[in-house]
Amino acid sequence: MLVVIVGATGTGKSALSLDLADRFCSEGQAAEIVNADAMQLYRGMDIGTAKLPVDERRGIPHHLFDVLDPRDEASVSAFQADARGTIAGILDRGAVPILVGGSGLYVSSVVYDFQFPPTDPVVRERLEHELLDRGPGLLYRDLRAVDEDAAAAIGPHNGRRLVRALEVVELTGRPFGSGLPAESDYWMPTTSLGLTTPRDILVPRLDDRVAGMWSDGLVDEARALETIGLGVTASRAIGYAQALGQIRGDLTEAEAIEQTRVLTRKYARRQVGWFRRYPQTVWLDSDDPDRVSSARRILLDHA
Repeated sequence: MLVVIVGATGTGKSALSLDLADRFCSEGQAAEIVNADAMQLYRGMDIGTAKLPVDERRGIPHHLFDVLDPRDEASVSAFQADARGTIAGILDRGAVPILVGGSGLYVSSVVYDFQFPPTDPVVRERLEHELLDRGPGLLYRDLRAVDEDAAAAIGPHNGRRLVRALEVVELTGRPFGSGLPAESDYWMPTTSLGLTTPRDILVPRLDDRVAGMWSDGLVDEARALETIGLGVTASRAIGYAQALGQIRGDLTEAEAIEQTRVLTRKYARRQVGWFRRYPQTVWLDSDDPDRVSSARRILLDHA
């Protein structure tokens, strides 16, 4: 069985995964943790992603951390193959795989019967040139004409996703969302646990976390990464984009911190909306002192 832990940033997913793995170990059952946070795939992006340091992982095997160079572009389809292969290997070793993360599309690609639409380099290149020549606003108009739901979901500013949606519609003749899973059939037997925190508690926690990232050296980390080279995805990550703006002089430190706080809150809201669609997820209070025992009982009930 696959165990999945989801929830918004700052709700304690990593801590629960460690505590649950320890509980399994105390019962004589090995457990291993698989990352499903897109930004934690990147080497060197530690402070801004709240990546758990190796010396705090309690000797529990962790997978799919630090597997991409910051210049690389993350791919959901590649992640799906890597994560499913890793999970299969854990099961072959007789251990329990625990998939943990807040990147909704990445989690869904592993957990559900997710089939990726086709791609074509010629069509993609043409659409990317159109993006440069005409801008995302006109591509948004094009997409709205053929797939209004996808256009509404993507919005008029996300050029990469607009290009991908138009590519899929052109190649398949079907709406972009038709290749997404119904989120009802799991890829394999799975129990999904969700962590929830009341907003009046979560928001101050996230604000403090952002301030802590700056005091822990996020700007220096971003400067070192920029020296090595950053791809589009890494350079636009929440916190890193703002730290780079501070380095360039486009933002003051106070502005960079506040902008990161605002974006982090918005991201947390999107995560809540995404994971609330998972119909079979059992939700736990992140601050419940008995959450580990509750999680273990749920897993036993679903075994």
